[in-house]
Amino acid sequence: MPCSRPQGALHRGSRLPGNPGPPGAKTVHGHPQRILLTHSETLHQAQARGFDQTLGKVTAWLEELADTLVRGKSRRTRQGLEDHLQKITHNSWVAEVLTTSLAGDTPATFRLTFAVDAAARRKLENRVFGKRILITNQPDWSPAEIVGAYRSQSHVEDSFRQLKDRHVVSFSPMHHWTDDHIRVHAFTCVLALQIAHPMTRTAANAGYKLSTRALLDELGTIEETVLLHHDGAKGRPRAQRMLTEHSKRAAKLGELFNLKTYAPTR
Repeated sequence: MPCSRPQGALHRGSRLPGNPGPPGAKTVHGHPQRILLTHSETLHQAQARGFDQTLGKVTAWLEELADTLVRGKSRRTRQGLEDHLQKITHNSWVAEVLTTSLAGDTPATFRLTFAVDAAARRKLENRVFGKRILITNQPDWSPAEIVGAYRSQSHVEDSFRQLKDRHVVSFSPMHHWTDDHIRVHAFTCVLALQIAHPMTRTAANAGYKLSTRALLDELGTIEETVLLHHDGAKGRPRAQRMLTEHSKRAAKLGELFNLKTYAPTR
C-alpha cells in the first residue's frame, strides 16, 4: 500500500463505490498490518461475465470430446483422456463448479458426462467475485482513506509508463556511466515529469483532456522562426522573429500556459 495519505475527494467515503468493511488486524510477514475487505459491484459483474465466457468455452470443448467418444473416433488411452480433461478444466474456478465423469474401459466404450453445479457456482460467486483484500501499515486511516490510497496507485503507475516513453519525459536512452551523472539524469527526468503532470491536469481542468504525450506534442507545434531580410546593401540583414502557423487548440493551450510571455513581438 502507498504510505502517503490520499488527497482531496479520496477522503470521502460517499465518493467511493463498493462496500468496505471495518479493518481487521493481522500479522503479515512478521509485521502487524490492517486488513480491509472491499466489494465492488462493477468488478463483481465483470468477473461473472468473464467466468461465464470461460465456462462456456470449457463446456463446448467437453461436448465436442463427448461426441467424439460416442462416435468411437478417439484412440486415446484412459490416462490420455484423463490428462486431456485435466488440461481442459485446469482453471481453478472451473474445477470448483464443473464435475466430469469418464466411464468405460476401452476406446470404443469410453463415455464422458459432465455437469455444472449451480450451488457451487453461487458459492464461488459469493466468496470471490467483486472482492479485494487490501493490506496497510497505516493505523489511523479510515476505510475510505485506505481504498482511496489503493486506487491512487494508478497515478504512480502512469508516471512509470510516461518515463518509459522514449520521446517525452524519457528516462532512456541514458548516455551516462558515472553515478553522479546518472543521479543528475534521473533527477532531471523526474523534475520534467513533475512539471508535465500538473500541465496535463491544468489542461484537463480547462476542458482539454489530453495525455501528457498529446499535450506536449500539441504545444510542440508552436514554433518560432527567424526571417532574414537583405536588400543587397551593406550591413547585416534585418531579422524578424515570428511564430509558425499552428492549430486553434494549440493557440488556446498557449494562452492557458501564458506562452505569449516568451513569444516574439512584431
